Amino acid sequence: MNWQPNIRILSGKEQIYCDWRHKFVRLTPEEWVRQQVLHILVEQYAYPAARIAVEHAIMVGDTLKRCDAVVMGERLQPLCIVEFKAENVTLTQRVFDQAAVYNHKLQVPYFVISNGKTTHCCRVTATGYEFLSELPAYDNMNT
Repeated sequence: MNWQPNIRILSGKEQIYCDWRHKFVRLTPEEWVRQQVLHILVEQYAYPAARIAVEHAIMVGDTLKRCDAVVMGERLQPLCIVEFKAENVTLTQRVFDQAAVYNHKLQVPYFVISNGKTTHCCRVTATGYEFLSELPAYDNMNT
């Protein structure tokens, strides 16, 4: 991977530059995973960086929620929800359910959950979810 993180310390707190938000943000364990995985999606799976929305706001009932990232399709329709957890967080059913709730709202064909060490990708089917053995390339998701 060619990505070189841009990290600085401001007022005693580590920050990392987010290429998607065009600013430095607090460097938390979850943010580290987000930045790594998003750069992998762009560099290894040809996801267009300009089609990734970070902290995408959605309404779930009366509550404003934020998807960690949403990948947009060619017509800028939501294509894939990506949820991140810190490396030390186990990807449990609860994490999967969080992505599924967001999916219910956005009706995307794919969603991904990752803690940086483990990544799961699901394709939404008419009867539920199909776990994929690997992440699909962007062009394969966008058909």
